[in-house]
Amino acid sequence: MKTTRTHILFGMDDASIAAGTSAVQAAIKAEIEKNGLQEEVEVLETGSLNFFDKGVNCVVYPDNVTYINLKLEDAEELVREHFVKGRPVKRLLMTAPEKVQIDMNYDTRIVLKNSGIIDPENIEEYLGAGGYIAWEKALLNMKPMAIIDEVKKSGLRGRGGAGFPAGLKWSFTAPIEAEQKLFVINADEGEPGTFKDRLIMEGDPHKLLEGIMIGSYAVGATKAYIYIRGEYKLCINRLNKAIEQAREYGLLGENIFESGFNLDIEVMIGAGAYVCGEETALIESMEGNRGNPRSKPPFPGVKGAWQKPTVVNNVETIANVPAIINNGGEWYAKLGTEKSTGTKVYTILGDVEMPGLTEVEMGTPLRKIINEYGGGMKDGKKFKAALIGGSAGVILNEDLVNVKMDYESLGDNAAVLGSGAILVMNEDVPMVEMLASIIHFFEHESCGKCRPCALGTKQLEKLIKKVQKGEATVEDLDYMITLSEIMQQSSFCALGQSLIMPVKSAIENFRDEFLARIEK
Repeated sequence: MKTTRTHILFGMDDASIAAGTSAVQAAIKAEIEKNGLQEEVEVLETGSLNFFDKGVNCVVYPDNVTYINLKLEDAEELVREHFVKGRPVKRLLMTAPEKVQIDMNYDTRIVLKNSGIIDPENIEEYLGAGGYIAWEKALLNMKPMAIIDEVKKSGLRGRGGAGFPAGLKWSFTAPIEAEQKLFVINADEGEPGTFKDRLIMEGDPHKLLEGIMIGSYAVGATKAYIYIRGEYKLCINRLNKAIEQAREYGLLGENIFESGFNLDIEVMIGAGAYVCGEETALIESMEGNRGNPRSKPPFPGVKGAWQKPTVVNNVETIANVPAIINNGGEWYAKLGTEKSTGTKVYTILGDVEMPGLTEVEMGTPLRKIINEYGGGMKDGKKFKAALIGGSAGVILNEDLVNVKMDYESLGDNAAVLGSGAILVMNEDVPMVEMLASIIHFFEHESCGKCRPCALGTKQLEKLIKKVQKGEATVEDLDYMITLSEIMQQSSFCALGQSLIMPVKSAIENFRDEFLARIEK
């Protein structure tokens, strides 16, 4: 077995790959071999290192040194100075404050515990980090209802936006007698500004698979699907590779661990429709139909894909399950708040010094997430607003920046946790243009099945364009809110029902700005 004193882990995600990670990695590997260090220094790949806009980046262990914005021409100097002479290249280092913030991100991790540390394409590294122990425990030592009880005790709620209790959802399907049940992962992630599920899958695909295995066994599903958006090429490749590795190790297939339980997992690629994030529209798409939402009831847990009982969960939700089974539901319930337990993964974007991915306990104040994990406001600008939960979320102003990020606290302030995206805006961002962008997105993505949404989004876009041109009236602003409320009450699915949140919060929290555009 090869033992090396030093590992170089290159963060591999879509952004770093686009910046040229593969070429830089190959150049550094060549320089290591040129200097005869291949037996001492090993070059590896890992998932995202959880910061963005830093080009090609890598971390060196055990030194715990992070290099960013690497170029091909840096390879010779980096190897010579760091690995031959033993002194880091200061001009390529991540600065101290940024490094501290990145290290903070590992303090309370559950979902992202292995991300940026292990090779996501090597099942042995996942096993070495304690992977699949929970699957063995669940399948061989626990009854399905005992698993569901632990998930209920944990208080785990859906991390895709709705926040429905996961254990309760499973308990609806588990008792149903059926020839076949299905377990489906919603990895469509069409919400603008949201890509935490992508980075979870890229960084630790086996953790998702383990959660799927446990959930499938708990509800009695013998077939599982990961419905993923087609743009997520790296995720798709890594998931397929992980599934094949799991089959080779006997973790999937027929009579797993000689338990009599059969399970297979398949990746199913979506066509990129925003509405397919709604579980019944997703199911319609799986069946090869146009991705329009279905009437409920019956709910998918009773009649879902191909009329079979189907459980649909978000990626992040299921990635929590192995830790819950390993440590117990009560352990998980101690994290976060009384009613919003555990941790939450956020993508922090916009006008912050350190845009990136973080995982913190539920109930962490928004200001703390922005200032400590996002590095504070960029270029010394003042905070103006934060869009919470993607385009179907709420735009919070300075008065609400201290709100605790959990379901109840946000609900008390007419806001939602949503998908976990936090888009931070500084004093220069025009809120009229921001709302116009959101409305245009909804108008474009409306599936057209119901008239309130199809016509309402078009009318809202006409009204916001009047505001942009200075041709609107105060009555037009009030009508935009009224129209959004009508859509909330009468639209068929969450797409039309959700537009009230950005429209109402933008106009009410930044009314002076809208009035100024009208007066002009």
